[in-house]
Amino acid sequence: MATFLFDKVVFGPVTSRRLGVSLGINLLPDDAKLCNFDCIYCECGWSNAPDQPKKKQFHTRNEVSEALESKLQEMVANNQLPDVITFAGNGEPTMHPDFLDIINDTLALRDKYSPKARVAVLSNATMLNNEKVIEALYKIDQNILKIDSAFDETIQLIDQPIKPINVKWLVEKLKSFKGELIIQTMFVKGSFKGKELDNSTETEVNAWVDVVKEINPKEVMIYTIARDTPIDTLEKVSLDRLNEIASRIKALGIDTQVSG
Repeated sequence: MATFLFDKVVFGPVTSRRLGVSLGINLLPDDAKLCNFDCIYCECGWSNAPDQPKKKQFHTRNEVSEALESKLQEMVANNQLPDVITFAGNGEPTMHPDFLDIINDTLALRDKYSPKARVAVLSNATMLNNEKVIEALYKIDQNILKIDSAFDETIQLIDQPIKPINVKWLVEKLKSFKGELIIQTMFVKGSFKGKELDNSTETEVNAWVDVVKEINPKEVMIYTIARDTPIDTLEKVSLDRLNEIASRIKALGIDTQVSG
């Protein structure tokens, strides 16, 4: 199926299902995906697709700052301010070696041009062994961290991490935020390389709810595929099922957002 890459440092604004009017920031290359996951549902395609360059480089801190300031100045002139400035793009933003400095620059520009806008980061949470990444995530308004299953085997199948993910390690790192985080989970079903997958089954959901309860985030975002994916063997999870799952999180007293 057709996938796409973001071809600019700053893109949008776009209307996000979860965030509102979002101005996106892509710290990753324009012509390649750069991520330590290779999720089978990723709209950016595969990390090592044949048509991508072998050498992949992050955008520099200065490039990011200059592009963001220019775009914010344009939006101020047009009286069209964003609800949120979102770090997403062609891979995992927290892999950038200057991530903390870029967050500091972004917060300063936000305060100058659009003080009501939130700053958000969409992350797969794999860089939480880096103290500077943790420091940066504490500074922003919405650190949105992913956990797609409570089972190592399911994460390995759906998210295709470069290195195997240990859920126990991940949960402990997420708990360290003491509730100051948002958990996001993609629910999907289908097959990949001959293996059936469905992280919306009762077994999967029961274990995932227990993990969410342990992490105790301030919010949970539940969603399913809405754009093209690298493979054509995946299916959306129904909105009814997503709402059923969400009701169990809401019963824990945790705000829950559903995007079907």
